[in-house]
Amino acid sequence: MADSTDSDRPDLPAGDFSAWLRATRIALAGEGDAHVPCGTCTACCTSSQFVHLAPDETDTLARIPRALLFPAPGLPPGHRVLGYDEQGRCPMLVDGACSIYDHRPRTCRTYDCRVFPAAGIVPDEPTKVAIADRARRWRFDHPTPRDRAEHDAVRAAATSLEVHPELAADGLLPADTTGRAVAAVALSDLFSDLEEGDEPSVTLVREALVERRRRV
Repeated sequence: MADSTDSDRPDLPAGDFSAWLRATRIALAGEGDAHVPCGTCTACCTSSQFVHLAPDETDTLARIPRALLFPAPGLPPGHRVLGYDEQGRCPMLVDGACSIYDHRPRTCRTYDCRVFPAAGIVPDEPTKVAIADRARRWRFDHPTPRDRAEHDAVRAAATSLEVHPELAADGLLPADTTGRAVAAVALSDLFSDLEEGDEPSVTLVREALVERRRRV
């Protein structure tokens, strides 16, 4: 990785926030792909990430050597994870590009590192330095009051999840920063149109997390 600091590199346009939020919710619901302007960035493919594959992803599963797939911990039989090599790279990354891009896993299709600046979260895992570097550079536009209000709601959701450790203790809140940022996006409607300083009850947030886990 280059030694240049964040100030040495240009910001990356993340798009209008409300439009991004709508598209991201569609992707998270399994109704479309995330369209991320990655350019030549492969940070998510080289950061020691396990990739989940569901049983219905038969086309993708058929294109990955069986020796690279392992049972997904905590999930029903048939769910698999694709690991990474000793350098933390996805084994399907060949010559700097995904060798099965048109048939890539659903996890990859919906991954979008813009969830981090959306939620105001910086990945702090040692293996996600490159992702954190990319995430810091994204800049959303807020052309309307709605864009700003929806961004504020996502960040409020992220803060609320952070200050209620009992949700994590119940196993409802993902331990990793990616999962927490995605959860904040998914739950942000609960934090819309509230008076300053207000937030939904922990019970309501818990119920939303339970429902979200059931759908996943």
